[in-house]
Amino acid sequence: MDITDKELARRKFILEGNEWKVIFTISFPVVIYNSLSQIFQFFDTLIAASISTKIVSIVSFISQISSAMQTIGSGLAIGSGIIIARYFGAGNMEMVRKRISSVLCLAISISLIIAAIFIPFSRQFLHFLRIPDELLLDGSLYFVIEICSIAFIFINTIYFSIEKACGNTKTYMWGNLLFSILKTIFNIIFVYVLKGGVIALPGATFAAQFIIAVISFSRLLSPKNPFRISIKLCSFEKPFVKRLSSLSIPIFLEKFIFAFGKVIVNSMCAFYGSAVIGALGVSNRLGGLSTQPPGGFQEGETTIISQNLGNGNLKRALSIFYKVLFINFVFSIICFIITGIFQHPLVEIFAKGDDNFAKAIAKIYYYERLDTILIAINTSVMGLLYGFGKTKIALYLNILRLFVYRIPPLYFFIHCTNLGIEAVGIAMLVSNGFVGLTSGAVAIPLIARIKKQHEKYEKAGGEF
Repeated sequence: MDITDKELARRKFILEGNEWKVIFTISFPVVIYNSLSQIFQFFDTLIAASISTKIVSIVSFISQISSAMQTIGSGLAIGSGIIIARYFGAGNMEMVRKRISSVLCLAISISLIIAAIFIPFSRQFLHFLRIPDELLLDGSLYFVIEICSIAFIFINTIYFSIEKACGNTKTYMWGNLLFSILKTIFNIIFVYVLKGGVIALPGATFAAQFIIAVISFSRLLSPKNPFRISIKLCSFEKPFVKRLSSLSIPIFLEKFIFAFGKVIVNSMCAFYGSAVIGALGVSNRLGGLSTQPPGGFQEGETTIISQNLGNGNLKRALSIFYKVLFINFVFSIICFIITGIFQHPLVEIFAKGDDNFAKAIAKIYYYERLDTILIAINTSVMGLLYGFGKTKIALYLNILRLFVYRIPPLYFFIHCTNLGIEAVGIAMLVSNGFVGLTSGAVAIPLIARIKKQHEKYEKAGGEF
């Protein structure tokens, strides 16, 4: 199979280049996108806020459900990305192309099944999830349009994961930035020009995802692409399905449980009124200023570790983790200081002069911001777990995060104390803080065990 000199040079750089330079070269495009993505999401939230506080609450509620649906594609993308990166690192390009074709075919099939199940019963489903009655009608319409975007989202998620797995993070950055720009443009047109109301925001998402999906598919089918897809290459032999399942299902469950847990949290927060759901959503957006950029280093970390393991270089893979942990730790400290300085003006931007809404956001974000440094530890450890294929451990950590560290404390604070809205922020602090500490505690014995298995990894010949 022909492969370009550029692809070979990138592979050699990841496997042999200066580690600091490799981390920043591979991760920085993702970091830039994650950072700019937060800005675009700010614009989206501001546009929603300009319509009404009710729309902000609908967006906050439905977005968590949509995220839960999209975790199937994310699980497939990350799981297949680990496998593809291993083959890429081992130099087996024919298997890279074969796995890309198979996973994309699987993702499209699953997205169509999701649409067939949830679109006819959207209102009943949202009612079951206890969306506030005043949000049900508009929320169900919003939800249906979001579900219609699922197939395009899956295609784009898989495509960008493939590019990341091969170390081509610049394509990932530019593709996702194009989506964010398109979505913002469509938001402005649909909301302010066409006066689309509640359907404007999901409609903008649908239009932007569709355009990116067309571009992604054209690149995946291009004869010039050494990893172009083909229906003839789709193969679901037992060893591959078993390996993909062992990696992807825990990732899917981890992300699904975490996203669905947020839906539960939103339902619990409705105890204080629907506006608090919107306030929590805004607080999460603000928190993303500190957590999304380290997430970019985590994604780069996963790719670099996977490729080096595929090449049998365990020592280098572990060294990458230590360096990413240091980078994220320093970055989180800087973000903690900056967000502390600009906390009040950021809150006021989203409150739009609504004093009660501003107070609700401030009370929640005050506590959510305090977990910034500990979350950086969790983020770095997740990159280590994904890179080494320890996706079950990542699943267990997120189960702890939600069903031990977040939901029970939130229930206790709501029903057994007089904390008021601050209960929501404190619950976020408890869950994010404790999962950071737990992740650090898990990483220490895990690394010791990995070192003992070094010989086994070498004999595995890149199949982990």
